Amino acid sequence: MSEYPQRIVCLTEETTETLYLLGEDWRIVGVSGYTVCPPEARKKPRVSAFTTARFDAIMELQPDLVLTFSDLQADITAELVRRGLNVFNFNQRSLEEILAMMATLARLVGAHERGAALLAAMRSGLDAVAASAARFRFRPRVLFEEWKDPLITGIRWVEELVSLAGGDPVFPELGHEPCARQRIVAPAAVVARDPEVIIASWCGQKVNKRALAARPGWDAIAAVRAGHIYEIKSTYILQPGPAALTEGVRQLHAILAHVADAQPDPALAPEQRVDPDLLRGRAPQVGAP
Repeated sequence: MSEYPQRIVCLTEETTETLYLLGEDWRIVGVSGYTVCPPEARKKPRVSAFTTARFDAIMELQPDLVLTFSDLQADITAELVRRGLNVFNFNQRSLEEILAMMATLARLVGAHERGAALLAAMRSGLDAVAASAARFRFRPRVLFEEWKDPLITGIRWVEELVSLAGGDPVFPELGHEPCARQRIVAPAAVVARDPEVIIASWCGQKVNKRALAARPGWDAIAAVRAGHIYEIKSTYILQPGPAALTEGVRQLHAILAHVADAQPDPALAPEQRVDPDLLRGRAPQVGAP
């Protein structure tokens, strides 16, 4: 019998992605249905959504470890424990906690050295983005919109990435609030903070820029007047794992460099498709979809 788990079920994407980066993907026997990164992980049996799980399907996989996330999967965690499974629940909400999650997971599977190398690479990449952002002639005021109705601002790791990438969040006092309901803001409050760029990521939905810009009073917002409204796909920024610390922060940095009229380091260019308005090298028309 191995001292490390051989059959792991990952009920959120970030642990799946971390195990792939560690070269330990062979241990994964089941994943969340929302798994996107890496694409090959979608070939694994999909046994859960986010707040629901197919318990019988998980049991059939005979896992020796199940990885869950946060209070949102607390009921799933409890039921799996009652069914006799070993469960590790992560609860990372900040950049440092994301890195700690990756280090812990590396230790859980006996990949200590590869875990240390992965963390070093992650920190180096973040440092490079911060150094590039330090060359901006100004830091744009940023609204990160995590959801549309009610309007929810970015969770802690997102706001930290916005700051690292060269922007100043317009609701910095809300970034440390772990629950979405604690980060709800009135549209009128956004008008008062007057962001210079709006970056939206509506989980599971394409951002409707026309509807966003047409909110009452938002024609007075600098970002709306200039057409600086952009989208980052949720899989790259709203998962507290490797994607956010690599592709997500690079897309943020590319957007903010464009708004600040700065030239970012070419080595920091995003690898995935970014907002088409950014690719055209100009601000989108106000209200463009």
